[in-house]
Amino acid sequence: MKVIIIGAGVLGLSVARELAVAGQDVLLLDQRGAGTGTSATTFAWTNSSRKPDPAYHRLNLAGMVEHARLAERLPGAPSYFPSGALQWADAANEQRLADNVARLRSLGYPVHWVTADEATRTAGELRVPATITSIAHFPSEGYVLPDLFVRNLLTDARQHGAAYLIGEVEAVDDGPDGVTVTLVGGQVHTGDRVVLAAGRWSHRLGARAGIDIPMVTDTARGAQTVGLLGYAASPVLDLRCVIHSPGLNLRPASDGRTVLQALDLNADVDPADPPSADGDIARTLARRFSALLPGPRREPEIELRVGLRSLPADGHTVAGYASGRSRVYCLVSHSGVTLAPILGRLVAAELTTDQEQSLLRSFRPTRFEGVPRSDIEVDQRAVGLGEQ
Repeated sequence: MKVIIIGAGVLGLSVARELAVAGQDVLLLDQRGAGTGTSATTFAWTNSSRKPDPAYHRLNLAGMVEHARLAERLPGAPSYFPSGALQWADAANEQRLADNVARLRSLGYPVHWVTADEATRTAGELRVPATITSIAHFPSEGYVLPDLFVRNLLTDARQHGAAYLIGEVEAVDDGPDGVTVTLVGGQVHTGDRVVLAAGRWSHRLGARAGIDIPMVTDTARGAQTVGLLGYAASPVLDLRCVIHSPGLNLRPASDGRTVLQALDLNADVDPADPPSADGDIARTLARRFSALLPGPRREPEIELRVGLRSLPADGHTVAGYASGRSRVYCLVSHSGVTLAPILGRLVAAELTTDQEQSLLRSFRPTRFEGVPRSDIEVDQRAVGLGEQ
């Protein structure tokens, strides 16, 4: 079987690698290069912490387990770190955290309360402010270094025979004898199946093939798709896990940097006019970061990046053929980093065996059929704390 995969982000790469390892003929296409879309601007926290929908929770749990399995097989430097995560709450947020901890405990999800001293030993070089009233530790969670993860997936896929090509897709034609993908410039590729894993571009590319993938497409100031990350090059911290504190989320990055995320600041971010390095948003981010640093206050050096989320219309993953007769498999997720390994394995299995994978049953694109777009609402619980 020849499978053409459109999109070399973490989802497309994961499917490409699984298919290539299984000996399938794989062509991987991306318009700008592997990992340059949403995968380049993600907080990259692996979790199922706030996924109240039972099917979505189970899928994310499976994603966490699959990350550990995949890490043992991928070449290159480690890109997945099961570091655990800490969530800090102040008086305004402690009930919300307590309710979520109780819910997760009832599901058997690993979580326990810790003291500020215990949190400091777990987190590394950070100061817990006196305003923090409760702290929960989630030992099974972790994070990914997206640049390394993308590189390792691509390397392994190519070592197993996958072809990789940079080119912009102009058309996808699902014909009676196979699928044809035409690139800008006229180059034509044919295959038995197409996987449409183009992130936030999936809606537009699907429309060209007559496929409706309902997604949130607004990219104006403060839209749900807009996310801001800061990359602090200094001070260099010994940060050892993911942190969610009131006003600021943090995780370790490559080369001693720290990734910063303040979700409330997204409302003032305009992708058409990105915030400047010396503007109000940058100063606010730096001030919040400095407040968590131990010892004398140091002025951080922070690079800002604006990202655009890949957000299905209801907030949940889309995974499945566009219709019962289609050869185009649609794959879009807001939880791409957590789910990439498990979606890679399950989607590859469905493509090669035509056997339904039960974990994907709730996430078919056909769930939107006959539902007016105005009636589809994003599940805010699925797109909150620390995700983009």
